[in-house]
Amino acid sequence: MTANALQLNGAAVVITGGGSGIGAALARRFAGLGAQVVVNDRNADAARRVAYEIDGLAFSGDVADPDEVDRLVDFTWDKLGALDLFCANAGVAPGGDATAPDAMWQQAWQVNVMAHVYASRALLPRWLAKGHGRFLATVSAAGMLTLLGKAPYAVTKHAAYAYAEWLRVTYAHRGIIVQAVCPQGVRTPMLEQGNGPSRGLLDRTALTPEQVADHVVDGLAGDRFLILPHPEVATYYTRRAEDPDRWLNGMNRLQQKIDQGRL
Repeated sequence: MTANALQLNGAAVVITGGGSGIGAALARRFAGLGAQVVVNDRNADAARRVAYEIDGLAFSGDVADPDEVDRLVDFTWDKLGALDLFCANAGVAPGGDATAPDAMWQQAWQVNVMAHVYASRALLPRWLAKGHGRFLATVSAAGMLTLLGKAPYAVTKHAAYAYAEWLRVTYAHRGIIVQAVCPQGVRTPMLEQGNGPSRGLLDRTALTPEQVADHVVDGLAGDRFLILPHPEVATYYTRRAEDPDRWLNGMNRLQQKIDQGRL
C-alpha cells in the first residue's frame, strides 16, 4: 500500500446505485474489508436488501435531486460520524441517436453528471475543512472513448469523466483524491437489459461486478486517477490521442458494419 491508500477497515463509505450491479458488489467487498457502508438506491427494497446482507445502512433516494443528495450526506455523517469515501456509482444507459427525446437526454444528464456535481457540493466544504476525502466516480470506458448506438450515454459519460478530472486538478493539493473507474462491459442488469450492437460488442469481454470491485479495491490502495478493469482501454485511449482521425475512421467503419447488419 502507498501512503495515500484508503484504509477500508473502519472507513465510512457511501455507494450510490448500491442496490444492484457494480454498486452492490462494491458494498459487499468494502464491508468484507471492514468498511461501514451506506447503500443508496432509488429502489428502497434493493437498498435495504444489500444493507441487511452486509450489516450496513440503507438510504433510499434519487441522486438526481440535489436535496436528496444533501440528505444522504447529512445522514451518513449523523450515523457514522464521518464520510471517507463517496462512490458516485448510480447511472443510466439510455440508447438512441441525435433524435433521442429530450427527456432521455435530460435524465442521462441528471443522473450521470449532475448527481456527481450535487455530491461534490455537499462533500467539499467538510472534506476541505478536514483536509482529506475521496471521491470515486463510476464513469465507464464510454467516457474515455465512446459507445456506438448510445448517444445520451456516451456524451454524458464524457461529461462525468471531465468533471472527475476537473475535481482532481482543482483539489488534489488540498487532500481530495478523485478517481474514475472506467470498465467496458460489466454483467449488470444495465447490460443484460440492453440490446442492439453495443451489447454485442461489450458482451465479448464483459466482467462480473465482483471482478470490477476487486479492481476498485486495488485502485483504492493508491491514488492513481484511472482505475481500468479492462487494461486494454488505456491502449485504445492512447491510440485515440495519438491519431484522432485514424481512431474516428476506425470507429466509423465499425458503425458501417452495424448499419449493414454485418456485426
